Parts: sequence; C-alpha cells; structure tokens
Amino acid sequence: MNTFLWTLFFFLQSYAQSVCQNVTRPNIVMVMSDAFDGRLSFDPGSKVVQLPYINYLRELGLTFINAYTNSPICCPSRAAMWSGQFVHLTQSWNNYKCLDANATTWMDLLEKNGYHTKMLGKLDYTSGSHSVSNRVEAWTRDVQFLLRQEGRPVSQLVGNKSTVRIMKQDWKNTDEAAQWINQTAALSHRPFALYLGLNLPHPYKTESLGPTAGGSTFRTSPYWLKKVSSDLISVPKWLPMDTMHPVDYYSTFTKNCSGDFTEEEIKSIRAFYYAMCAEADAMLGQVISTLRETSLLNNTVVIFTADHGELAMEHRQFYKMSMFEGSSHVPLLIMGPGLMSGLQVNQPVSLVDLYPTILEIAGISAIGNLSGHSLLPLLSKSVHLSKKQHPDWALSEYHGCNANASTYMLRSGRWKYIAYADGLSVPPQLFDLTLDKDELHNVGLKFPRVQVHLDKLLRSIVDYPNVSAAVHRYTKKAFGEWRSNLGRNYSQAIANLRWHVDWQKDELSNEKAVDEWLYGS
Repeated sequence: MNTFLWTLFFFLQSYAQSVCQNVTRPNIVMVMSDAFDGRLSFDPGSKVVQLPYINYLRELGLTFINAYTNSPICCPSRAAMWSGQFVHLTQSWNNYKCLDANATTWMDLLEKNGYHTKMLGKLDYTSGSHSVSNRVEAWTRDVQFLLRQEGRPVSQLVGNKSTVRIMKQDWKNTDEAAQWINQTAALSHRPFALYLGLNLPHPYKTESLGPTAGGSTFRTSPYWLKKVSSDLISVPKWLPMDTMHPVDYYSTFTKNCSGDFTEEEIKSIRAFYYAMCAEADAMLGQVISTLRETSLLNNTVVIFTADHGELAMEHRQFYKMSMFEGSSHVPLLIMGPGLMSGLQVNQPVSLVDLYPTILEIAGISAIGNLSGHSLLPLLSKSVHLSKKQHPDWALSEYHGCNANASTYMLRSGRWKYIAYADGLSVPPQLFDLTLDKDELHNVGLKFPRVQVHLDKLLRSIVDYPNVSAAVHRYTKKAFGEWRSNLGRNYSQAIANLRWHVDWQKDELSNEKAVDEWLYGS
C-alpha cells in the first residue's frame, strides 16, 4: 500500500473515531440561578410554589437533597464551581477577590477536547468583577462597631396579571441561549456545552438608597404571585436578640433586620421571593423546551443549580452570607442519557463536585488536584464505574462582609457543625437537622463528643485557624491600600460606600476605631 493510501486510511480511521466519540458524548447544559433556596427543589418545600420545570427534572433525573454551596456568596461560590477547588485553596475571599482571569475551568477543558461551548449571563468568578465596595467592606467585621450595609428588605409589586418578564436581562440572556441552541448547537456536528447564569431570584437593588446600595427589594408581578400558595407560606421562628449567636447577631444588624417586622411584611417578602423563583423556573423551562423542539434533549445532560440560597427572613435575616440552610443549601438536579431518573440522593455534596462530574460525563480526564468528587457513580445506570468514593460530608466557608468572623460549615449525616475564626475566640454551633430543621437549638454542649469529632474532621480538611488569620491579614492590607489611594477623599468615599447609619452618627470616633485597628498592635 503506497503512502497516499496509508495516509487516507489513517485519516478516515481518525475521522470515524472522532464521529463515533462525538455521537456518544452527550451535550451538557447548565442553568445556574442566583440565591435559589435548594429546599424548594424537593418536598415539602416544593409545595409552596409552582416550579414545573424543576419538577420535570425531578421526575426524569436525580435530585440531590443535601447539596451545598462552598461559600454562601456569589463570586467565591462560583469560583469554587468553575475551578473544582475549595475557597481556601483558591483564596477567593470575597466578591472582589476570586480566580485569576486565566484560571482553567471545566468549560475550558470541554472546549479543548472538542466541545462547542457557549457561556451566557452571570459568570462572576474572576477577581474584580464586583464593585469597589466588595473589595473593602469585609474590613467592617474587624472593628468594634456596627455598620448597616444593606437596605431594609421590602417587597415591590409591578405590572399586572399578564406581566411575565420582570427580570429583563435574564430573559434577554435566556432568549439568546435558546437562539444559540436553535441556530448553532442544532447544526453543529460536535457535542456542545452551554452555560446560562441567571440573576434571579436574587433581590433587586433598592434604588431609593442610591447607586451604592445593596439589593434588598423583592420584586415581582401578580402573574408570578399566582404561582405561590399563600396558605403554605410559613413565618419563621426567631430567637430573641439577646440569645443569638454573636455572628448571627452581627449579621442581623448589618443586614438592617434588627427592627420590627409585622407578620404581614415577613409573609410578603417570602411570597415575593417564591414568585421570583417561579420566574427563574420559567427561564429554565425555555431552555429545556428549546432542546426538546430541536430533538437535542435525549442526548443532553441538563443541570440546574445555584450559587447559594436566600434566607428570606429566616433567622431574622435576608440575603445569604450565613451557614443556615436557607443560605447554604442549593438545588442540584441532573437529568440526561444513561442517568437514573426519579431518584433523590441523600449524599452530602457541594458545587466543587460539578467540575469532575461534568468532565467524567464528557469522557475527559481532570487535571490538577480537585477538591470535588465525580457524582457520576451516584447518577449512572452503569455498574462498571470504579471511582473514588465520595466523602460523607460537604464543606462550606465564608470570609466576606456582613459576618464578623470567618465561618466554616461541615455537613455530615444529621449534623451541621459551624466553626468560626480561630476556633477559640468565637463559640462554635452544632445543629441536629433531623430534630431541629429550623436550626434554633445549638446542641454542642449536649453532644460534646460529636462536636469534638466534627471539629477534628473539619481541621483535617482545612486548617481553619490559619486560614482565618490569612483572611484577616488580607482584609487589613486591602483596606489599607484602598484608604491610602483615596487620600483626602477617604471620608466621603467610606461614608458613601454603603448605607452607613452608624458611621454618620459619630464619624470621628469611628475614624479613630479604624485607625486603631489598621495601625495599632
């Protein structure tokens, strides 16, 4: 056989292998919501609001009922998901400091291995992607006074019974995702991977507080409120302020939730939040419907998850930044060819597990040391998967604003253990989630052996006293550099950084407190 025929033979063989591989490799679609309480993806939480497309994934796929964020705030959480590494390894300390722009994500590896890729909407995993306030506001937890950093949570009704599109940017991105599936993915001879990041159901910015205000407005229309079962909306139980854990007490003040709320206000905020979840579900539905209409759904793995949850007035708080279930528990539903259907998985998992899972689904070897473990052995109908067993715990950590200590959470079995700072200066918390779903009873003193065991396990995973010290050094250095760069403009800048009620009361004493913290011993 001459050289030309040999070359042709090997070319055809390589092409055939490539075609075969692309036919067998599934497409991958991830829809990642923002601030979606994971407990709404299974009973009894799912009964309070109509979420037809999440229910569709439940029926045809798997639901992880103990899935957690690796950090209950936007950027550090997404940095963990995209990198497959815990927050203390990437040093993604807050909404300003996260991954380098050249960090390798699982989407990068899919593209390098033949996938046609597209990312739309909220990404939020690289450093500098949030406002300046997120770069410096974490310093407030290190000084001995309180700053109110958020507007008081409120609900706002807009439109009428036919107003569907409230979060217009999310709908624009969803339309673009559907268009890309129709016009690009459906015509491609390669497998594709699509990521759609949503802002909903994250609360909207409170415009009356100015451009630097946080998001404390829960906004929806009568159309979406009709999807909420008002008689099933609960009014959360609150501990008296004087019995709160010191970190929870601090968070309540900085989130502007220490005042009086009527039962009607609380139920309204919760109802509007659930309605916003219903709107996000409809966007997921548009993606699923487009895949079905283009005959791509049968060969596509669909994943729905979120970066963190939303407290929605549980524990006298809204927003996230907490290890309570409303904040740290995220939805995780996966459906696709060769995967089991209609099952609920109790295994504790977290967002770092998505990196190795997606790569294994695509038949790609992971590179580097990953914190996560592939979930495919828990998903697949195949019994021939011989992979490392997933640990029986999930880890989350938080180092940003609205909490006055670095926080570490370990979920294992019925227990949730939360440690703070150096493990000595701030008392830990232990909750039995089987008997105390509201997380109102710290049982650390009642079960000291459990607490000691979980703390030892936590320290084997992360040397959290040293991590807390590193975060402390970082926040002080970052704030000092920011202050020096501002010069004479510092006082005005810090006063306008957030809704600083206490700062405006006594500016001189607060300046002194900052100086003592920044330059003192």
